[in-house]
Formats: sequence, C-alpha cells, structure tokens
Amino acid sequence: MNERGEALPAAVEHARRWLDSLEDRPVPPQAQVEEVVERLGSRLPDGPQDTTKVIEHLAAAVEPGLTAMPSGRFYGMVIGGTHPAALAADWLVSAWDQNAGLARLTPAMTAVEQVAGGWLLELLGLPEGSAVGFVTGGTMANFTCLAAGRDAVLRAAGWDVAARGLVGSPGVRVLVGLERHDTVDLALRYLGLGAPTTVEADTQGRLVVADLARRLREHDGPTVVCLQAGNVHSGGYDPFAEAIEVAHEHAAWVHVDGAFGLFAGATTAYRHLLEGVEGADSWATDAHKTLNVPYDCGIAVVRDPAAVKAAMGMHGDYLIHDEAGDPFEKVPELSRRARSVPVYAVLAALGRIGVADLVERMAGHAAAFARGIEEIPGAEVLNDVVFTQVCVSFGDDDRTRAVVDRLLADGEAWMSGSVWRGRAVLRISVSNWSTTESDVRRSLRALTRAVAMA
Repeated sequence: MNERGEALPAAVEHARRWLDSLEDRPVPPQAQVEEVVERLGSRLPDGPQDTTKVIEHLAAAVEPGLTAMPSGRFYGMVIGGTHPAALAADWLVSAWDQNAGLARLTPAMTAVEQVAGGWLLELLGLPEGSAVGFVTGGTMANFTCLAAGRDAVLRAAGWDVAARGLVGSPGVRVLVGLERHDTVDLALRYLGLGAPTTVEADTQGRLVVADLARRLREHDGPTVVCLQAGNVHSGGYDPFAEAIEVAHEHAAWVHVDGAFGLFAGATTAYRHLLEGVEGADSWATDAHKTLNVPYDCGIAVVRDPAAVKAAMGMHGDYLIHDEAGDPFEKVPELSRRARSVPVYAVLAALGRIGVADLVERMAGHAAAFARGIEEIPGAEVLNDVVFTQVCVSFGDDDRTRAVVDRLLADGEAWMSGSVWRGRAVLRISVSNWSTTESDVRRSLRALTRAVAMA
C-alpha cells in the first residue's frame, strides 16, 4: 500500500511536467530507439527495486524519445490528443482494474458502456438499438464488423461458418473503393477472405457508384461492400445513399470504415457528408482520433446485435453470463479494458454542442491551413478540403520530400510525408482538441521556413 502512495504522486508529477512542456518543446522526438534503450538499461534487475525510483528512472529515460503527439501542432497520421476529461477517466480505469467483459462481474463498467454506446448512436445518427462494441482501434473495429458481415452473408447462403469454417464455403466477395484504408485489407486477411475486389474511385478518392453496380452484377454470391467516411488523404466521403441502395439491391452487407470521418455526423455543419450512411449494416470508428480519448479505443457498431453476437460470442462454463447479454459478445476479446469510460467522460464533459464545436474547430483549422498554404510560393493544395485533411505538393516529388524533411528538422510542427495518386505529398491531419488558431499560424510560419530552405 505504501508503494502505491509514493509511486502514484511521482507518476502524476511527471505527467504534469510532460503536459506542461508541450507548448514549447519540439514536436519530433529528440532521441531514437538505440539511445532510449541505453538510457533505460537493457539488463534485467536481479531483485526488487524501489517502485518510486523505477517510475522516476522510467520517466527520465524515455522523455527525450517522446513525440509531442498531444501538442496542438502535431498533424501526423490521424492522431488526436487526449481530452483532459478522457485522460483523468483513463487513470481511473487503470486504478479500478476492472475486466469489462462480463456484466455480472463488473456491472459498473457494463452500465457505462451501455450509456456511452447509446450516446454515440444518438450523436452520430446511427440506428437506435445497434450493438456497440469497444475494441482496440480502427483495425479491430473493421475486423469485428466485417466478421459479422462475413458470417451473415454466408448464413443467408446456407453456410454456417461457426460450425463448418470457410473451407468448402461458397466464398465471400468483398468490394472496396480503390482508395480504401489498408486496415480494411488487413482485417479481411485476418478473416480468411483474402484480397478484395477494387472499385474505381474519383479524383478525391470517392468510390464510383456506377463501377460498384457493374461489379455487383458480375457476381451473385455472398457479397460485402466496404465504403469509406473520410479518405485518409483527401478527407473525401463515398456517396453513401446511392452506394448502399445498389449494394442492398444485390443483398450485400454494407460496412462503413469511418475511422475519423464518422464524427462529421455530430455536427450540422458537416453532417451532409454522411447523407445516407445510416442505411449501412455496420460502421467502424476510432474514438482516439476525432473524439480525442486515449489509446486504445476503436468502436464497432453493428445494426443487428444478433449478427455480431453470432460472430463474436462464446461460452465458458466458468463464466458468469448475464441473460441480457455481455459486453464481450460484441468484440473479439474476453479480457478487456473498460474503454467506454473515457468515451463517457469526454461526451459528458463536452455534451452535444461541445462535440459539434470540437469537430467544427478541427475542420475550420484544416480550411485555414489550406488558405495559408495557397499564399506560400510553389505550394499547391491537391485535395478539396472538405473536412480535416490537407494534401500539399511543392512541385516535383524530390522538393516535396525535402520540404517535409526540413519541417521535421525545424521541430515546430509535425506533418507527415505520404504518396497520394502517384505524387509525393505533405499531409496535414487536424485531429487534436487543443489545436488553436495560434498553433495554425505557428505551423504555417514553420512550413514557410521549410519551403524557403528546401
């Protein structure tokens, strides 16, 4: 007990120092793996050590290798910073130490999950009564939803995957847009479905419905269609109403990967991007992106709770099952962290209006970046900036890569290099609750310096 009393305040103090440093510290890490390994020490201690000293050593050793991802000037990948309410709630999750899989074992966590899940459905405009599962991230959210879809379309064809496996089955054809996220392919691999069939995309990466219809006519067996809410480069949204209608005409299961873009549904200003999305059969998103809760927290939503239970549920004589159902029946894990608690906390702290403001500020900052970049000589914004993503070229690929390198060396901001539609790009993803107009101005100045030096 004494170790808890001493170690926890030490951890809190280091956490405060870290968060207080974000305004002024360089965003990129200042040490790489080898140096951090040396600082940590690679030899396993022979015996017990003072817990507080371990925490002190750990914090000091890793600090130079930390990336300021919680900073308002980190725009890499699609990574949000943790909202204060979610961070504090996540500390409670660790302290409470509850296995959130069984309702009768940890009723408090199940109650939070029910409330948070209901709030998410209401906020995002998804069908009431859908199953909401909290998983590790977007990959496993896609996996969970696609598992439910795989089993459902095979069951409709008279094949029981749970009893018979996939060998000898009619097979499942999966149709995806040409610019879907690679985690969709990864989830399909996990599910034994192999590579998907691609459908043409337009210049903003949006699936072309006419080509989807053509592909659907080519095959009359079990089919899953994957759509996208928020292209990782352009931020573009597939035409949901038309695509879902044609897919359902062919009895296909429709899944929507909305890792960051599904939260456009939380605001009237951007809800039009998701018109018709509620007609799908499943949806995946990442709460640690646009909603800004800590890792790890993906969300898998399935319209038919029985479908996801059939794919994910299990029985164990030693388990204390609840007749009303258990949280683990909606996700791949039995032992699971109470991921819904930070989601509840940030939704309760912000409310409907606060979440809308959060989303609108992120999208507004992306638009401000686009306007500012247009003033930089030689810079070209390549995408229609409809949400939170901006892709920029600075002429030829070598110069664009040089600008990215210079920007990261400057340290004021982090923007990722990538390749989109065959061109090297600098990619900006605005995903942090703490990004301010001042952060945007500072970042644009840093980008201007990088262009001048490249």
